Formats: sequence, structure tokens, C-alpha cells
Amino acid sequence: MRHATADQPWTIRPLAREDLAAVAAIDAAIEGGSRRTYVERRLAAALREPALHAQFAACDERGLAGYILARVLAGEFGRTPPSLRLELVGIRSDLQRQGAGARLFDVLAQWASRHGMGALRTSAHWSNVRILGWLQAMQFRLAPDVVLVLDAGHVPACVAPAVALPEGDAPGHERDFGAAETNDHERMARDSADIAAMAPADLREIVRIDRSVTGRDRAGYISGLLAEATEASRTRVSLVARMDGAIVGFVMARADIGDFGRTEPVAVLDTIGVDPEYARRGVGRSLIERLFANLSQLQVERLETLVSLADLELLGFFQEAGFVPSQRLAFERAIG
Repeated sequence: MRHATADQPWTIRPLAREDLAAVAAIDAAIEGGSRRTYVERRLAAALREPALHAQFAACDERGLAGYILARVLAGEFGRTPPSLRLELVGIRSDLQRQGAGARLFDVLAQWASRHGMGALRTSAHWSNVRILGWLQAMQFRLAPDVVLVLDAGHVPACVAPAVALPEGDAPGHERDFGAAETNDHERMARDSADIAAMAPADLREIVRIDRSVTGRDRAGYISGLLAEATEASRTRVSLVARMDGAIVGFVMARADIGDFGRTEPVAVLDTIGVDPEYARRGVGRSLIERLFANLSQLQVERLETLVSLADLELLGFFQEAGFVPSQRLAFERAIG
């Protein structure tokens, strides 16, 4: 517990389950509507996996004065060094612009440093002046990444969210930029891919494919996502693709309705991989199609991901799949 002072009349402590109602009330006042379900799920995830989350509360004589929540990124979007993603910040109206948010941020940054995090990351809509101003004050800068988004209403025919398409109705392969026209054999190969929910028994093959794509062993990261998918099936959508009796691809995404500064339902694609031996046979597109079909059951019609501007191959894949730049900007702040 941190003690209050004359200049800072609040204490800082870990956020607890009992803070749910107060957090939801402050969040509703800031966002103009209740997001209690999101806040409840977010706190539940933090309590279930404390090593992957950091969250702190500022309190005064009236109770909860503010909060800050972040999630550990151990491998999302192809990153290797762990970092911390800032997801939610809120200060009670009577304490805004008095330093409570900055104090919470300092405590979060100290936690990140102690746990070996190299950076803090987040994203925000370009028009949200309030959040952008606060991020600037906290010394964030634009990250060398682009936030990409795919809306269900703008999905090209080749990645329409329907599970079953009329035969030959749309191309289903990753684009071969050296080819002049669609390859019908690749389309037929795509149609034979079997997409199913990811299971714990799939871990070994998923790690193998991920290693062949990234060149790194991310078994711990993949294992953590798979465990979360098993325990939190209402918010995690993780799929595998099988061809010739073997797992040849996978995708892992999470549905979210309240990420930092966000109000609309969205799913975040954390990682996707296809066995190099099955490249350009439509596996990646098949996974995205079925992912959208499953997300529709969660009333989510938007898929978002983050890609480094230097990763031209991945940018090309997402562009061919119909993704476009989002109205959100990516930010980062170095730790230490």
C-alpha cells in the first residue's frame, strides 16, 4: 500500500474484484455508456492469469478515484521481447487533471520495468483528442506499426464470412504476385481445407508451424493463448486448418468490447500461421473466413490486427484478404 501525501491525496494499490462497480461507474461517465460486461471480463481474466496482467487503483477518502489496466504482450503480432499493452485508464471526474492518472501510469511503468518489459504499447482513435493529449503527456510516440481492420460489411467475396460458398464463387488462395490469373488447382485445394476449433492436443503442431514461420520458439506464448482459449471460450476464437490429415495452419483471436478508448465490439487477431509447405493454397484465407463466421455468433463484425510497417509480406497478405488501415493509431513508450 502506498500512503497518501498532502500533494497526492490518494493511495495506490492493486485493483481488486470488489472494485468492479466503481470502475464500471467511472468508465461509464467517461465513455457516455456502461461497459460493465467488458470491465467484469477484463478483471476476471486478470485474476485468472495474474502473470499476464497488471492493474492498479488510486483511492481516496471517497473510495476508488481511478484505475489503470494493462496486459502483457509476450508474442502478439510477431514480437519477441515482452511488452505491456495499456488497455484502460479512468479517473473520477473530480480528480481529473490533478495528477492521479500520471501517478497510476508511473506505478504501471515501474511494474513493467521490474518484470522485464521493454515497452508500453497502446492504440487510440486519431480524433480522440483527450486520449491523445494524455498519451503525449505520458511521453508515448507513434509506433512503426499500422493498425489494420476488416469489417464484415466490406469483406471481399473471396473472404466472405459465410461458412459455405457456392463452388467456384470466389478465389481462395494467397496471391502469387508473379501469376497472371487465378490458379484453379489452388482454389480446389482451399476448398478441401478442414477448419475446426483449436484443442489442447493441437499445441505441438501449432508450435511447429509457428516456429517454421517466425524462426523462433514461442511455445510458452502459444501455450498461454491456447489455455486462455480453452478457459475463456466466450472471448477467444482459435482455429486450426487440416489438410491431408495434418494440421497445416492456425489462427488465434480474441473478442473485445472495450479496449482502451474503444466502444464498438471488435476482435483482435493475435497470430496466424500456415505451414510453408502449404503456402499459396488458400489456408490463411480459409481460416479468416471461418474466423468471421464464428465471430458473428459473438455479435462481432470487425476484425483488427497490428502489423509492422517493415513486414511487407504480412502486409501484403492482409491487404489481399481485404484489410485496410484503421482510424486508430499505434503508440509506444520505451521503459527505462
